[in-house]
Amino acid sequence: MPCFCRNLPPPWGNEDTQKILDILKKRNVHVTFFMTGGWVKNYPDDVKAILAAGHDLGNHSENHKNMSQLSAQQQQEELMRVHERVKELTGYDMFLFRPPYGDYDNSVILTARQCGYYPIQWDVDSLDWKDYGAEDIVNRVVNHKHLGNGSIILCHNGAKFTADALDDLITGLQDKGYQIVPVSDLIYRDNYHMDSEGRQIAN
Repeated sequence: MPCFCRNLPPPWGNEDTQKILDILKKRNVHVTFFMTGGWVKNYPDDVKAILAAGHDLGNHSENHKNMSQLSAQQQQEELMRVHERVKELTGYDMFLFRPPYGDYDNSVILTARQCGYYPIQWDVDSLDWKDYGAEDIVNRVVNHKHLGNGSIILCHNGAKFTADALDDLITGLQDKGYQIVPVSDLIYRDNYHMDSEGRQIAN
């Protein structure tokens, strides 16, 4: 059951956010939006709208830095600054963390867990940020060699063709029998181990 993740890093804006939310609502699909502190600060009404629409709010760090290059204290600050901003804005306690650039090590994982977060990673990259076109996004994801139960799909709000590809992408995944869910519905919280590809396996 893949989860469609929406990633919102700087310097991208919010031009496509409402269009994306409208498509997701029309298709009755809920996903996870990972947001940086700067995006939350710049677009607080969008953050509220995403939560009100029933989507996950996920932590993508305060400043979109390579987390493995920071001290444990700096890692904690990157997590908790945006956490507190979202908490103050919405009352929502985020608990999902996607490290910027997919960059993590044992220290990042331990710090995230100590801060009450479940760190996640994608295994299907749409490469939407390369602007190859909507058709390429759909074909790349739907025919990806790693696509399978438990896949996490990486897309970006603000990429040129993502919003245009979204409806067909949902159709393509559903036609293959997949249910699209937010990460909070996808992950095990306990009693699991990881396989060699980083997938959770229930104990």
